[in-house]
Amino acid sequence: MGSDEAYNFVFKVVLIGESGVGKSNLLSRFTKNEFNHDSRTTIGVEFSTRTVQLGTLTIKAQIWDTAGLERYRAITSAYYRGAVGALLVYDISKHLTYESVERWLKELYDHADPHIVVMLVGNKTDLETLRTVPTEEAKDFAEKNGLLFMETSALESTNVESAFHDVLEAIYKKVASKEVTRGSISAVTLSSPSAMGGESQEEKKPCCKNL
Repeated sequence: MGSDEAYNFVFKVVLIGESGVGKSNLLSRFTKNEFNHDSRTTIGVEFSTRTVQLGTLTIKAQIWDTAGLERYRAITSAYYRGAVGALLVYDISKHLTYESVERWLKELYDHADPHIVVMLVGNKTDLETLRTVPTEEAKDFAEKNGLLFMETSALESTNVESAFHDVLEAIYKKVASKEVTRGSISAVTLSSPSAMGGESQEEKKPCCKNL
């Protein structure tokens, strides 16, 4: 049995933000260490998984990616269901993608668990010379709204690991501190330490009631 088949938790993390900010490349950089220069707009929803060690724990991260959701309104609630973390991504060189962050945040809190861990991510730091969103401004916004914050470059592989790692760690801390009530985040993330592979997770689908 490979050690990557056993895990203590499964954490579903969603990527949100305007089209073209690099969500799919953040996903492929983190889960496959790949970057696609001419990646096309994501159609519908896809997800990839990667198993990560946090100290002695093995966390299976299930990262979901979608096109700008407004075209797929019907899938919105399914997309957010069971998510315990979110990366809200904008492009540091396109101020408009930053201006829509508040709208995405509202949508997230309308559909996701209120305890969800959210990180604001300024992607494409490789375009520093074209920057239109000052780091401090975004950082202040994140602090005011209780969000984690990081700037990344999926292209240069800068801070991508750290961003996902910090989100997963923050989720685990919430679960471990019992700050979240049973029936909330802990119910959707806990998997028995002996759980093997993806199949056994099937019986552990979170129930539909928000207790």
